[in-house]
Amino acid sequence: MWQTTDAVLMVRPAAFGSNPETLDSNAFQHPPDAPRAEIAKQALVEFDGVVEVLRAAGVRVCIVDDESEPRRPDAVFPNNWLSTHESGTVVLYPMEAPSRRNEVRHEVVEALRTQFHYRVERVLDMTPWSSKGMHLEGTGSMVLDRVSRTAFACLSARTSVELLSEFCHELDYAPFAFQASDADGVPIYHTNVMMWVGTQAAAVCLDAVENAAEREKLATRLAHGGRTVLELSRDQMAAFAGNALELRSTDTHPVIAMSSRAAAALTDAAMYGTDQCF
Repeated sequence: MWQTTDAVLMVRPAAFGSNPETLDSNAFQHPPDAPRAEIAKQALVEFDGVVEVLRAAGVRVCIVDDESEPRRPDAVFPNNWLSTHESGTVVLYPMEAPSRRNEVRHEVVEALRTQFHYRVERVLDMTPWSSKGMHLEGTGSMVLDRVSRTAFACLSARTSVELLSEFCHELDYAPFAFQASDADGVPIYHTNVMMWVGTQAAAVCLDAVENAAEREKLATRLAHGGRTVLELSRDQMAAFAGNALELRSTDTHPVIAMSSRAAAALTDAAMYGTDQCF
């Protein structure tokens, strides 16, 4: 069982921008400070740059284009509505914002099967839960330890503990739910902005977990199997140092993918056990 993958699915955005439907629950998002068209244009430049760097690092990149209508400002984040699993299961998730529910496209799942040759044996469709006011936003809501089969999730309006339990039941994971908030006491909307789990290391902002018992249990569980637990400060979390992803190249070399802002916030990028950090 691998913790990491050598291939990623990316959606090239057609209308990237701030989403007013998600501003209230996402304290990391800010109102736009430039014209919408300018922001969308810059997003395409950055998207193509990420693709180039990933491929140069030996990671296979599967690209699907977003559609111009309906407008999907968050289409560049497909991991929130779709996840793939070694068993051949593809999970579709219930999104909180109505505009984000439009991101769920069955033709993307079909492209995984036919164009990119993923093994798709079962589609677990959890999207109907959104009509009942219950949400679970993929590997934003959950950070998966695929080796020990643990699903870490900080609970929020976007992450239902009931749906976390259903996911774990269907895919044979153990749930690890906890409460976390930013420096202003606002609940952290997605678990993957405060922590990531890799093969030999895991990074987490433990200061965001106010309950001491939960904080200790989280650190202990992350260290399971001999992982090094790297503690992030609140400032580093705010710079998205917790929003990273360990991948591997096609020759199994570890690759840490993160934004340049996140990398700049780290005191020692080499501590992640790889010389590829971007």
